[in-house]
Amino acid sequence: MNTKNLLTISAIAIFLVFFSLGFISAVTVEQVDADKIMPGETGHITITVKNTLSEDIEDVSLILNLDKTSFTTIGSSEDSEEEIKENREESFSFIIKAPNDLKPGDYNIPYTIKYTNTGDNEEYEKQGSFGIAVSGETKLLYSIGTEKNVVGEQGKISLKIINAGLGDVKFVSITTSSQGFEFLSSNIDYIDKIESGDDETASFDVLFISENAKLTVVLKYKDFENKDITESIELPVKVYSREKGLELGIISKSKIPFYAGVVIAVIIIWIIYRQIRKRNRRKDKERRENERVGG
Repeated sequence: MNTKNLLTISAIAIFLVFFSLGFISAVTVEQVDADKIMPGETGHITITVKNTLSEDIEDVSLILNLDKTSFTTIGSSEDSEEEIKENREESFSFIIKAPNDLKPGDYNIPYTIKYTNTGDNEEYEKQGSFGIAVSGETKLLYSIGTEKNVVGEQGKISLKIINAGLGDVKFVSITTSSQGFEFLSSNIDYIDKIESGDDETASFDVLFISENAKLTVVLKYKDFENKDITESIELPVKVYSREKGLELGIISKSKIPFYAGVVIAVIIIWIIYRQIRKRNRRKDKERRENERVGG
């Protein structure tokens, strides 16, 4: 075989390879539209496929390959169209479900496209993947804890923030205001992150003033989708009178009056003792003087 023939055959082979690859790569996924999916919920996915070939394609099917993923389909994992004309688009629809325990995040869904090209009547197959986001619902719960919550006492208020949602929250800033007590420390706190199923606590030193007390809180944070969220809440704070606080054992009765009484009693006894001693000494002196004169 001479060099000219070899070059000709090589050129034809290269042309055929690129021609074949052109068929395979010319069917493309143009767009993926997916519902917002939460763990344990279902969502619709619509995949738009475009035929950029110069020929029509027939028996077009798109298959979601979910075996190695956590997702399942409601109904078939395959959708099909009889044909897609050249330079036209068709849509393929599916319903998928995310498992209840799936952690929110971004996931890849593999797919396979199969079709027959009318130009050479050959079957072709293309594989790829697209991404979907599983979102996490934000749900924060709150509770109040107190220490020495008695009128007139210096104590503490603790705000527990519980993340009962499916997604983490982060950059949590806490600004508080009060009714029925005064802040002895800063009324602002910051928490970097509260993971799903976890809780964090912000504590404030306060002086309780009245039984009618409440804590107003403004929280600003970023949710799982990095959106800025602001929540305002108002929580009652239980504050007891001093009498009730003594009865419940929250505070103990002051022993200062007792100690003061003991000190005063000791002083009085000491004064009386000194007076008696002084009087006795005077009597002893008079008696000795009388004895000396009489003798």
